[in-house]
Amino acid sequence: MKRKSLSQEKTVSGRSAGSRRKFLKAATSAATAGAALGFPAIATSQTQTTWRFQSTWPAKDIFHEYAQDYARRVNEMSGGRFKLDVLPAGAVVGAFGMQDAVSTGVLEGGHGVCAYWYGKNKAFSLFGTAPSFGWNANELLGWFYYGDGEKLYNELLNDILKVNVVGWLTGPMPTQPLGWFKKQVTEASQMQKMKYRTVGLAADLMNEMGAAVTIMAGADIVPAMDRGVLDAAEFNNPSSDLALGFPDVSKVYMVQSFHQDMECFEIIFNKGKYNGLAKEQQAILKYACEAASADMSWKLQKRYPEDLAKIEKAGVKVYETPKSVLEAQLAAWDKILARLSAENKFFGRVIESQKAWAKTVAGFMGQFESPRELAANHFLGLKKVG
Repeated sequence: MKRKSLSQEKTVSGRSAGSRRKFLKAATSAATAGAALGFPAIATSQTQTTWRFQSTWPAKDIFHEYAQDYARRVNEMSGGRFKLDVLPAGAVVGAFGMQDAVSTGVLEGGHGVCAYWYGKNKAFSLFGTAPSFGWNANELLGWFYYGDGEKLYNELLNDILKVNVVGWLTGPMPTQPLGWFKKQVTEASQMQKMKYRTVGLAADLMNEMGAAVTIMAGADIVPAMDRGVLDAAEFNNPSSDLALGFPDVSKVYMVQSFHQDMECFEIIFNKGKYNGLAKEQQAILKYACEAASADMSWKLQKRYPEDLAKIEKAGVKVYETPKSVLEAQLAAWDKILARLSAENKFFGRVIESQKAWAKTVAGFMGQFESPRELAANHFLGLKKVG
């Protein structure tokens, strides 16, 4: 009997050899596709989206480093498919032009503080450097995310100013120093007619105390003091102040103040471009704010004390702001908040919301938290400040 060719043979199931080969090829392709679905890292897209993300800080400032810390988290969590290219202030626009650049799409995103947009609406400053209601910056973030803060912030952006951005608060800052002076401040009357730099609502506060306030970006402050344009100035913290060169133009550093008792950063993105992202990319941008916020609060615990020691080693005298000056600041806050709340109804709504949150949280903390000064003095010999 003549043997059939291989192509003529039938399998037990009735498939021809050619059919069997097609079946095996299809099965192999299906298995490969299944493996790709099961292990997405293997099938990572090679397409990368890069956004320009400018900070409002000089490249040498620790604040710019915080912006880089945020971007690194975004870049790593995206697996290389989405990247923020971090630029310092002035790379595309000046520090005070960053929000407009993001809104118009000149930049995709940016890192700054709400106080820098104070000129558009003074209520903006309340989301970054809120008044001293006995709360701290982490509790301000609590108000933003679990109180009325984020809703009010979006109302300001979307309904009142119609700015084409989305944003979040991040990075709780400790109390800022009163600043750098030619001589020690011992009484509030010394602020009269003093040429002083600050930003946001702190400008109203220091004006109320008699100072002649100038608002300028961080990189410009030390040169202005060196030329005598300013008598005194504040920026934010020992690390930033050291990097900006304050010890070269002043040897008096006054710490503790109610002008900016606490502050938070703001991270913003162009709304249209943000809305065009995939949901997982939007989530990365938002939740990286939370991760970077926590990391910053830990990093500053190491860096700020180290840099304060370097400042003192450079011959700078560090003084605590007298209680009488602090009380004068609080009295000035009373006048400013009453006046601005009457002039700007939205401002007043934000203040009332913040007061309610601060009263609840500060009241709870005051009742439940142990007096840390007592323990610090007992174990470490650190007496109560002030």
